[in-house]
Amino acid sequence: MAMQENHVDLKNSTRQPIPGARLIGPADPNERVQVTITLRRGSQPAAFAAAQQVGTRPVRERTHLTRAEFAAAHGMQIADLEKIRTFATQHRLQVVSESRGRRTVIVSGTVKDLSEAFGVELKTYELEGKRYRGREGTLSIPTDLIGVIEGVFGLDNRPQAVPHFRRRKAPAGGMNPHAVGISYFPGDVAMAYNFPANRDGAGQAIAILELGGGYTKSDLDTYFNAIGLATPNVTAIPVDGGANSPGDPSGADGEVELDIEVAGAVAPKAQIGVYFAPNTDAGFLDALTTAVHDTNLKPSIVSISWGQAETQWTQQARDSFNSACQDAATMGVTVLAASGDNGAVDNDPSGQKTVDFPAACPFIVGCGGTKLTINNGQITDERVWNEIATGEGAGGGGVSQLIAIPDYQANAGVPAYPNGFAGRGVPDVAGDADPVTGYKVLVDGQNQVIGGTSAVAPLLAGLLARINQSLGTPVGFLNPLLYTANVAKTFHDIAAGDNAGWNAGPGWDPCTGQGSPNGTALLAALGAKAAAAD
Repeated sequence: MAMQENHVDLKNSTRQPIPGARLIGPADPNERVQVTITLRRGSQPAAFAAAQQVGTRPVRERTHLTRAEFAAAHGMQIADLEKIRTFATQHRLQVVSESRGRRTVIVSGTVKDLSEAFGVELKTYELEGKRYRGREGTLSIPTDLIGVIEGVFGLDNRPQAVPHFRRRKAPAGGMNPHAVGISYFPGDVAMAYNFPANRDGAGQAIAILELGGGYTKSDLDTYFNAIGLATPNVTAIPVDGGANSPGDPSGADGEVELDIEVAGAVAPKAQIGVYFAPNTDAGFLDALTTAVHDTNLKPSIVSISWGQAETQWTQQARDSFNSACQDAATMGVTVLAASGDNGAVDNDPSGQKTVDFPAACPFIVGCGGTKLTINNGQITDERVWNEIATGEGAGGGGVSQLIAIPDYQANAGVPAYPNGFAGRGVPDVAGDADPVTGYKVLVDGQNQVIGGTSAVAPLLAGLLARINQSLGTPVGFLNPLLYTANVAKTFHDIAAGDNAGWNAGPGWDPCTGQGSPNGTALLAALGAKAAAAD
């Protein structure tokens, strides 16, 4: 579609085709589509930087904005919002919702009108028997919206992410998978990692993002009764038409119930909000911003168990996730994300080494995977998770080829990407993820053993709920503290193994980051009056 005279390319909006996808034809011009437009902050960069409280400042010396304070100081400008309203009216689009704090305006319109508004051709594609509405190339926007609009999402509704969980394989002959390897209840792992005792997450709230699947209350009641705990307070929160949908043919129930059962077992008195959104770039981003800015639940921790190779995201999507997580830091929200289950290549279509996003976001704690052996509550062995030889995955991790190394990793010994780029190292920390030493959970009425870095994000979310409860204040942006000497030494250094591309070694490594946590020692280090910088 030819660009209109008063339009220019929207920076970083280029979208590539999915390898192997088959073009069916033009998208239905009369189909109604909902699109998320993200806008710039209403504050000056210096004012926002002062509010971030980043760096190695001790937790007890940090101050965080309330969500209302953030919206007033840094939310989108009314003048910018008026420009978007005018733009929508000019192109026969309807404004569905506006959020000053989230800095988003959601509009709806027909494929025909949206195509004209953003200078794009929307087409129908098919991949592996499933159809999606897609686009290729760059979007365009009016010249008076340059700098106002940061991203436009939802025109293309291809699946954006995959869940990072791994069911343990049954052996030949169909034996019960519980009979193979070792399996643990989440509480067993929490005990081995010395999570702070006599803490249950009371007064805390954890947000869990889901892009499919669902849970049933009967499953949760049965599971928590079996491990001797009352069922946590769990609330399903719909985003962009998403819903708690147990029995989803995508098989994502395993992800949803794993996340809830692991986080709930570790922090049973924490409130858990499960934000269900469509599996698109718009749905994923909207779930994140909805959780971060939720003035009802007010979560201080966000757990993400979905992702995709960083190369499969648009630059505008990576930028908007990063921006949203920077916003979260000002409000004392810690965001954790699974680093992937396919080793050093992370299912990149080209087979090159890459890292998973959003775990690679510099404002997210990337959570890697280990193979953990426990005896009588004590760790007897822990090494990098790598079961590729038997088809049971490996922990994602490595060095970004697209995201520059953040300041807090400058002295961590992160190697350059093979082409020489100084990239963000992933993960930051790790925990038991190998399905061979997986977690005992209940999914769709069936006892199962599941691993994957999906389990690590909610496990550490539960740990942070205990830590926040103990400190009486949220930790917030954790990443810089993880690389200070007094915090780094609280992790078990994992020096054995590889993830089929990168090797473990002393200190931070591209397989397990700083290692797995000693929770009580971590609490003590984060609660110290001063954090010793490297």
